[in-house]
Amino acid sequence: MATLDSLKWALRQNATATAKQPLSDKDYSVGFDILVRGSGWTSYQDFVIPQLSQLLTSLFISRAHVSALEIGPGPKSVLGYLPDHLRRKITKYTAFEPNCLFATRLEEWLCSTSGTESPLPCLEHLPDIRRIPFSLGVNNGTGTGTSTSDDDEKYDVILFCHSMYSMKPKRRFIERALEALVEQPEGGMVAVFHRDGHLHLDGLVCHRTASFPTGVVRVADDDEVLDKFASFIAGHVMKDVAADKAIRVKWREVCRALGRRDEACPDHLMFSAPDLMMVFTKHATTLPELMAQVPLVEGDKTVKNREARLHRPASIVTPTEVQHIQQCVRWALKQGVNLTVIGGGHSGHCLWPNVVSVDMSAFDKVHILAAGNDGGSDSDSASLIVAEAGCKTGDIVRKTMEAGLTVPLGARPSVGAGLWLQGGIGHLARLHGLACDAIVGAVVVSVDSGQVLCVGRVPSRYRSADAIRPENEADLLWGLKGAGTNFGIVVSVTFKAYPASTYTTRNWVIPLSDNFEARLRLDDFENLVARNLPRNCSADGYLYWDAGQPHLGVTMFESSTTTNDCATRTSMPVAALWGPEVDSKVVDSVGLFETEMYMSGMHGGHGGGKTSSFKRCLFLECIGGTHVADSLVAAVETCPSPLCYLHLLQGGGAVNDVAADATAFGCRDWDFACVITGVWPRHKYDTEVARSAIRWVYNVAENLLSLSAGAYGADLGPDPRDAGLAAHAFGPNRPRLARLKHSLDPRNVLAYACPLPKAPARQKLIILVTGESCAGKDYCANVWVSMFTTCTIKPLTARAVSISDAIKREYAAATGADLGSLLDNRAYKEQHRPALTNYFRERVRQNPELPEENFLKVVHGAEHVDVLLITGMRDKAPVAALSHLVPDSRLLEVRVQASKQMRRARRGCHGGNLDGDDYNYNDRGNHDSNSGVSNLTASDNHPSLFFDNDTAGDEAAKAFAEHYLLRFVHEDLQRLAQMVRSVPDFPRPGIEFRHVLDISQQPGGLALCASLLETHFTGDWAKVDAVACCEAGGFVYASALALRVDVRLVLIREAGKLPPPTVSVVKPRSHISSLESTQSEEKRIEMARDVVPMGASVVVVDDVLSTGETLCAVLQLLLKAGVQAEHVGVMVVAEFPVHRGRELLRQRGFGGINIQSVLVFGGA
Repeated sequence: MATLDSLKWALRQNATATAKQPLSDKDYSVGFDILVRGSGWTSYQDFVIPQLSQLLTSLFISRAHVSALEIGPGPKSVLGYLPDHLRRKITKYTAFEPNCLFATRLEEWLCSTSGTESPLPCLEHLPDIRRIPFSLGVNNGTGTGTSTSDDDEKYDVILFCHSMYSMKPKRRFIERALEALVEQPEGGMVAVFHRDGHLHLDGLVCHRTASFPTGVVRVADDDEVLDKFASFIAGHVMKDVAADKAIRVKWREVCRALGRRDEACPDHLMFSAPDLMMVFTKHATTLPELMAQVPLVEGDKTVKNREARLHRPASIVTPTEVQHIQQCVRWALKQGVNLTVIGGGHSGHCLWPNVVSVDMSAFDKVHILAAGNDGGSDSDSASLIVAEAGCKTGDIVRKTMEAGLTVPLGARPSVGAGLWLQGGIGHLARLHGLACDAIVGAVVVSVDSGQVLCVGRVPSRYRSADAIRPENEADLLWGLKGAGTNFGIVVSVTFKAYPASTYTTRNWVIPLSDNFEARLRLDDFENLVARNLPRNCSADGYLYWDAGQPHLGVTMFESSTTTNDCATRTSMPVAALWGPEVDSKVVDSVGLFETEMYMSGMHGGHGGGKTSSFKRCLFLECIGGTHVADSLVAAVETCPSPLCYLHLLQGGGAVNDVAADATAFGCRDWDFACVITGVWPRHKYDTEVARSAIRWVYNVAENLLSLSAGAYGADLGPDPRDAGLAAHAFGPNRPRLARLKHSLDPRNVLAYACPLPKAPARQKLIILVTGESCAGKDYCANVWVSMFTTCTIKPLTARAVSISDAIKREYAAATGADLGSLLDNRAYKEQHRPALTNYFRERVRQNPELPEENFLKVVHGAEHVDVLLITGMRDKAPVAALSHLVPDSRLLEVRVQASKQMRRARRGCHGGNLDGDDYNYNDRGNHDSNSGVSNLTASDNHPSLFFDNDTAGDEAAKAFAEHYLLRFVHEDLQRLAQMVRSVPDFPRPGIEFRHVLDISQQPGGLALCASLLETHFTGDWAKVDAVACCEAGGFVYASALALRVDVRLVLIREAGKLPPPTVSVVKPRSHISSLESTQSEEKRIEMARDVVPMGASVVVVDDVLSTGETLCAVLQLLLKAGVQAEHVGVMVVAEFPVHRGRELLRQRGFGGINIQSVLVFGGA
């Protein structure tokens, strides 16, 4: 699928000899509407608006009032689609919009006279719409508003939201915008959203960038529509009427030739429309300050990765000494900008648009230290290799081979430090492990302070004189071994060396007649060949297309430090399967680089610079199984070019010997690394041929991900398509890596390395306000916001947000409906309700994760808020469905209810359908007024609290908040949480254990916990007949609580520990027990028969709720003993939402039971 940029070039090529004239305002308006309607709006709803919301949140939170200048906004301001709390901060709005039709529509939209609220409701003056271009001159004129204008006007934020077409030179326009930023308070910014093409700004330095490479525009395949669309993309029409008519025919042909058709929309043409965001601050022009301190690269810097070559960095500096690197870091910290690092140049993000790159090529020395000659006191007798970060793998191998040594590095000679630090899978991996496993020390420049850090074992002569050992040295060394591009700029790495080997390589090529044979051969390759190889041997497989059919290529590598004593033994079974090898060679470590089958055997050889490639790698536990084999074969069958292939590198051996949490490289349990390789002729880069190969790589990776044991982080970067893969990199180490990144790179200087998860934010209270239509949810939410902000001892920030507003904005943009009326006019909303509901359902059909994504967008948009109240939820059991997404927050559901009479009164009528509400909840029946509890029985969901909103005014809502909601932010909860000790690496390494039972061992802890259990109970203790508990943690807290509320205690123990008669059920192992060992012995729990009278009310008390298995067994036991489900409640001291215990209980029929937790923690 061609990009809009390539379409524009092709259209203009067909009109070079014809006199042209610019588009009229009407022509431009029509073309723009075609572009942004429907699929074109996706870039705004999925990229521009979320990025802008995230960007402006931190800026707006530091200002009471915000002034905004928008350049070329079009008919509607993108600011009007921001979340409500951001829009209300904007008190001054100016726009330069030279298209008079757009300017008029924009003014009408912002100055609504229909009685609905303006998209920017808090403007102090009318919006200032200037119907002229934003120019580089000294006078940019005045507009239609009442505010005055002069050259000294300053703004907090300036936006170029619809690219910078016709603005040349673009750098000067951005500099002109920077001059218009306010000086105080600091932090003003210029944001540029540029659709398609590359934005070269000649040395301006970005504060932040983001990309949206998957943007697509769909255009109806209709002559009239294509005529308007093509003119808009080309940017002109013909002066001569006859010539214009003729060129339109040609342009339709071009559009149809370059556009791609999709089966889902066969009557539309699709074009790729990638989008890019660049953000600049007043520091954008400070590059000369760095250039005066650090040498620049001489001439053009050519990196290996062709994708990276398309990225025009702000500058490439070439430090020649460690002090230069320190100056780069200190400059970046001072200016608040990012850096990238160039090692081998294989990474697609070693260069990044308008970001300074640090080229490490001057650090190219390899030092060899014989055993015991490192100048230290370490008794380890191994030889050491000190490789500086500018070295390539080939440099190290050549130098060490001369000394009879080697290091287990990657398979290509041109790769650099980025590979060693993020894994490094080579042909010695089965024998000696990954490259990162051989790292024993490093010298690193901190990106937090600019200091030189000495980490691990570094020979004294290769340490900088001013190097220090950091307090978290062990953690940093751990992180460098598998995720090392994220934590500092590495100057040198110390490797443990091994004796050099000689290698025997053998190749087989097996044509595959059909899918059945492909599965059979893959199974043979794995189970009859690879699994039987000794550790000094490894086998690589290649699935590829050649001569009209798929092939399986196999290369066997055998290393030996003496003689090839196992050559015959390893080749015999293979020969019996596939016949004699195609060829065999005996080579040294350097010659090994050229023996890869794809270099010389496949498609005539990929070596010599004839092709370019794009790769992503997943780890597979097996390749012969039906599901995996079918997926691999299907991948090869669907490749867009026969040059594409799958490379299967054998793992196991020493790779598996290392525990997953012993290094940052946490993906250890795999048999093959599947490298999905899209290939195209080198001269075809930045064409549809290359783009289709890249799409194929991501599609195959997505299909294999659920079958994989993880993803390889070395290839991944800031491309949003990598996010799903990055979530499966590093195995169980992601939480620890997130904390380490936050500690070592708190200002995200190295923002373009393999993405790591963000460290957990402070715990917030999230209240989901649900209920029937017209029950008064939004009103209650606003009342409760005022209670949190005014009625607590500690000042809190609180905000109410409607999650449905996002869908309404999308719907309005896609259909032309009036957004203000959708948000504020109930009658208008009711009129659009069926279409709005269908639109939402279609969006969910296209993206089943949309509800979760919308929820997270709302939460992330309130990052700095202590209490967030969300209305407009559609989920029937939102706490069970969503709490695992925000495991470090407390999630509550408050169900607002009102009688039908009151709801009709609020609607403004005495009839109509009140059941067709936005939230798809059923009538919940009768309940105790404002008690916070319900006597509901026939439900698969029990909200945390209920509120009856049947009275006028806010007194009842305030009283409810004071009695039930404010206690969730009480300082006693903080005191109790601080008593829960965090124990790292227990019960096994990599687990951070929360010692909930330790509360009882703290002075006053047990009494405080029992008191909070009593007061947080939403029912009436006088109506409770028994407190039930399961050993051992439950005994401690339930006993104290039962004594406090004077209720009998029902003990639940392991079978055999209570005298008969008893009732028992099977109990699965608890979460912590499952971590302690791999035993799967079945256990039963029991309670005394008839200890609970028929019809009794029981509250189950336990110390933790994690997976929910234990609690589920307890509830099943109570049911078996005759207790009715509607008479059971649950209280736990601590809940761990990440394990989704509530969802398990709901799936097993216990969703209607009220479950309350006093504390909430992320992690284990």
